[in-house]
Amino acid sequence: MSRAEHRPVGLYHRVVVYILFLILLAPLLGTFVYSIATSWSATILPAGFTYKWYVALWSDPRFLMAFAQSLLVCVGALILSVVLILPLLFVVHYHFPKLDALMNILILLPFAVPPVVSSVGLLQLYGAGPLAMVGTPWILIGCYFTIALPFMYRAITNNLQAINLVDLMDAAQLLGANTFQAAFLVVLPNLRKGLMIALLLSFSFLFGEFVFANLLVGTRYETLQVYLNNMRNSSGHFNSALVISYFLFVLLLTWAANRLNKDKD
Repeated sequence: MSRAEHRPVGLYHRVVVYILFLILLAPLLGTFVYSIATSWSATILPAGFTYKWYVALWSDPRFLMAFAQSLLVCVGALILSVVLILPLLFVVHYHFPKLDALMNILILLPFAVPPVVSSVGLLQLYGAGPLAMVGTPWILIGCYFTIALPFMYRAITNNLQAINLVDLMDAAQLLGANTFQAAFLVVLPNLRKGLMIALLLSFSFLFGEFVFANLLVGTRYETLQVYLNNMRNSSGHFNSALVISYFLFVLLLTWAANRLNKDKD
């Protein structure tokens, strides 16, 4: 088949991809235009453009506090996940590989119970007594830790299977490294990409989590999504600026992480 016969097919595929991309991007573009519009109600195009909604958003102390508190609980949950899940995965895959099937079942249990049902149980358990944590960031960190576990476990497990952990550890030990040195200096660098993917997926999901944050802490520890919900009756332009800011933050974080990941290759 000649090259000329391939060109229409390639062009058709590109057009389909571009159309799908525009369809996916259209709601975001509409939200952005609305966030910089002075007024947009009965006309096809906005009456004018302004950045006052972004200025109002980023000068609002309540928004800045909610943003910082969301970062705090997300980062805290991810640090806890990495500290606990990495040693666990190493032990399971290196010493007890037969337990991997059981771990795959146990690790998905947080998704088996709806967040609303879990929140009711947590309110009863931690609402009073010596472990009263409702309304504090600690209960959110614990909940987010359980949510992040499946993402962390699955991504790192796939990476461990790809690098052939047992052979890598045996080779390092034959060269004189002990178990700790082999795990820390040989295995861990090979898990960098899998760990980065797991952290990005988990952070993107946790940063937008609403149910646990609203039911367990609410305005006592206002996160970004709770703030957005509480501001729903304010200006739509203001809320659109908030949504775009949230999207750009996650986008920039993903871009920066990918750049750092490539620079080390």
